[in-house]
Amino acid sequence: MQKGQIGVTTENIFPVIKKFLYSDHEIFLRELVSNAIDATQKLKTLASFGEFKGELGEMDVRVKVDKEAGTLTVSDRGIGMTAEDIDKYINQIAFSGAEEFVNKYKDTANAIIGHFGLGFYSAFMVAKKVEIRSLSYKEDAEAVCWECDGSPEYSMGPADKTERGTDIVLYIDDDNKEFLEQARIDTLLKKYCRFLPVPVISGKVQEWKDGKYVDTDKDKVVNDTEPTWTKKPSELTDEDYRKFYRELYPSQEDPLFWIHLNVDYPFTLTGILFFPKIKSNLDIRKDRIQLYCNQVFVTDSVEGVVPEFMTLLQGVIDSPDIPLNVSRSYLQSDTAVKKISGYITKKVASRLEELFKENRADFESKWDDIKIFIEYGMLTDEKFCDAAMKFVLLRDTEGKYFTLEEYRTLVESAQTDKDGNVVYIYATDPTGQFSFINAANEKGYNVLLMDGQLDGHFISMLESKLEKTRFVRVDSEVAEKLIPKEDSKDSGLNADQISLLTPLFRSQIPAVDKAEFLVSFESLDPAASPILITQNEYMRRMKDMAATQAGMSFYAELPDSYNLIVNTSQPVVARILDEAEKALADKLTPLSASIDSDNEKITTLRAEIKDNKPTDEQKAEEQRLTDSVEKARKEKDEIIGRYAAEKPVVKQAIDLALLSNGLLRGRDLSEFIKRSTAML
Repeated sequence: MQKGQIGVTTENIFPVIKKFLYSDHEIFLRELVSNAIDATQKLKTLASFGEFKGELGEMDVRVKVDKEAGTLTVSDRGIGMTAEDIDKYINQIAFSGAEEFVNKYKDTANAIIGHFGLGFYSAFMVAKKVEIRSLSYKEDAEAVCWECDGSPEYSMGPADKTERGTDIVLYIDDDNKEFLEQARIDTLLKKYCRFLPVPVISGKVQEWKDGKYVDTDKDKVVNDTEPTWTKKPSELTDEDYRKFYRELYPSQEDPLFWIHLNVDYPFTLTGILFFPKIKSNLDIRKDRIQLYCNQVFVTDSVEGVVPEFMTLLQGVIDSPDIPLNVSRSYLQSDTAVKKISGYITKKVASRLEELFKENRADFESKWDDIKIFIEYGMLTDEKFCDAAMKFVLLRDTEGKYFTLEEYRTLVESAQTDKDGNVVYIYATDPTGQFSFINAANEKGYNVLLMDGQLDGHFISMLESKLEKTRFVRVDSEVAEKLIPKEDSKDSGLNADQISLLTPLFRSQIPAVDKAEFLVSFESLDPAASPILITQNEYMRRMKDMAATQAGMSFYAELPDSYNLIVNTSQPVVARILDEAEKALADKLTPLSASIDSDNEKITTLRAEIKDNKPTDEQKAEEQRLTDSVEKARKEKDEIIGRYAAEKPVVKQAIDLALLSNGLLRGRDLSEFIKRSTAML
């Protein structure tokens, strides 16, 4: 029996394996089965080239649990190994010596995977002893047995094995007895090996008999050796794709459509990406796409392999050009991975454009389900954005769809402002904003529906991409001012009338949670409402974006800002003003005169001081006059407020505007209903 030490001792290699490669113990089964598959495939290749002339026989891989013996065995009938092979590939892990190997790869352990037999050494993560029993395919080869208990020493000698191939026998240690449970092994095989190209057999098919499941004589094959993505698209029907999708994602709705990936230069890549029904929920998950390497499952965390927006998709990607042990930092810096990511992006964009051109009606019918995916891609990936500008759709409030070019052609003539900007008017709530939409339509304007989770960000992106383009929400201005064609008209009020109406209306605005109102006056269509409420476009958009974007929480904390616009051309407003002027003239005239007088004195005092430092007496006098003005204004506002409170029509006009914007709630809404009934 030959004894010796492994080229890189387990004392050296295990810390690297545990820290970088195999911290998850269950990976050992993937590695051992993958090695067995490789050995099987190599023998098939040799046979195809005439270098092996024997009988191939049953070319499968078997995984056997022996709970009583405490062993787990992975067996193949592949090329096998001679004593020299074991010495070269198992004992001498690093041809240049242990110290050089560990020093070279300890910080970049991803580069080790697949080299120097490390896949095999993952077995020691769960085993207290490992045996290799192997017989090479070569003529006159002798069977060999290799044993190691995880120490630097090993022993190797003849074996009584008579069948070609290799058996890896793991004596499971006390901390990992779970791997002696058939159900646990079957679960891992289903996870990592369900699509391997060689049949993997684990135990026997069971049947229900005498009140329990019992083994039959039939081997249980746990994998599909020819998964759908390995076949040519011309060989597959739509139902084949749907069946495969249901196999991957049981109990989910059928996908909308799919993209079959198949490229062999400058890298090898196959796979199928499915478009599920995403609707309006931006649910970014990292486990929707499964990554395989030569049909061996690697991970369902594909960050770096596909752009982030594609994590909304589902499916399979298979590429031998992706390192087996995947870590995000390594993938992002790997040239091949970047090329693969770019190819997938280009392929998805190309397929979407193809679907759009082939059957636009069908594409439009699916738009609401894929809109969030396309918008997310355009917001996060510049190349995808450039491609998607051809097929991204806009939908108006009437349910019609337009490409970006089509929509600009539609609205350009009617919706260009005085500065030459094409104004895209949009709504986010067709029910709540119905009156605004209707008013815009009556002006001959088209209104888009932008009610998606990402539409706030998407609008900003389009404004940066489309030349001379502005987006305004339909309730951000009165219809006459959504698209300014000329300079604003004067309100027709003098300063005294504005100072009268401002507190008159402001005093009757109910308290709305997290909202503030700015009263302004405009001369609008006499047939329009006496009061309209709009919301500042910039601030509202910032608040909407803050809900989905980190770093913008400042805007989320600010109160909603509304403009309460008094239509000075409306007969009701004219009547309110006329009655207030007559009723309050005697009380307000002296106060207005006092304010004017004090303001004039302040102006004179400041002129006397000019650039000189004011004296204490001058400071005191200015403060007295300022306090007097403030007191008079406060008294004036209180008088106007008490008067307004006795005029139901003022409150009614305000509440009607609030109601049309969904801002009248609770007690204020109840009082409005009572007042309306009384006025009837």
